[in-house]
Amino acid sequence: MLTKHFVRVKKPCTDGFRWFVRHFDEGGDYQTLLDTMVAAGRVGDACWLLEQFGPTGEVRIVNSIDAEAIVFAGTLQVRGNVEVDDRLYVGGSLHAGGGVRVGGDVLLRGDLRIEGRLRAAGRIQVDGDLRAGWGVEALSELRCSGELRTDWDVVCAGRLRLDGSAFVGLDLSAGGELRCGKGLQVGGDIVAGANLRATQGIAAGGDVRSAMHLEAGWGIRAGGSIEAEGAIRAGESLQAGVRIRAGHGYGVFAGLDVQVEDWQSSAWVSAPQRPDALMSGWWSGPSVEQGGQT
Repeated sequence: MLTKHFVRVKKPCTDGFRWFVRHFDEGGDYQTLLDTMVAAGRVGDACWLLEQFGPTGEVRIVNSIDAEAIVFAGTLQVRGNVEVDDRLYVGGSLHAGGGVRVGGDVLLRGDLRIEGRLRAAGRIQVDGDLRAGWGVEALSELRCSGELRTDWDVVCAGRLRLDGSAFVGLDLSAGGELRCGKGLQVGGDIVAGANLRATQGIAAGGDVRSAMHLEAGWGIRAGGSIEAEGAIRAGESLQAGVRIRAGHGYGVFAGLDVQVEDWQSSAWVSAPQRPDALMSGWWSGPSVEQGGQT
């Protein structure tokens, strides 16, 4: 039960508090209040209320969702598809047996697990794990605080921030900076419109490309090319099936976290052609097994 006193201490806006008093002068059930706000077109106020009072343990199970907006404090389990024209804000987790399409922002304080594709016209923020049976598309920014795992592609028009590891079946692309707190493992290409940084390693079946600097705390391995318009920096080894190329005036650095005497075993650089401006690392030639030279 939310009372006037509980709401007042959170310092709501004057208009929003007046609306609350008019409709819930004696207080009301938390989720009922959220549903009433959304039905009245006060989606922003409902989101603010959920931010202030947090999630609940309520679990709601439905066959499908087709709504103007959803603000739910608990966990939603949907057997089919989710279609939302405005914002989707869930205090717990969302599990869907189909796809999820949202015309605005997607905010999840728990996990997001869906069998189909996730598409949002706004930003996507998931505080838990994000797992999609198909792919993920965000027309703004995307942030996942847990693990990201998809069978298909991940497309983000803005900045992409991953605090955990990422496992993507096809391509991974970001229109802005791409930052990963652990490792990136992608079946196709990895493309970043600004800096690309991973705290651990980067592995791609295709190309790894960055419009600015490219950096990995461990190694970088690509079935295609490793390319950046800025510098390429790896804590350990670099391996590319096609070529390794840094931007004009920038260098290629391998073994930044490895002692020089261990470069041959832990900081080798492998590609069909020796990269220009190779500043550090053990050049091994086209394949590590063939040996190399300094």
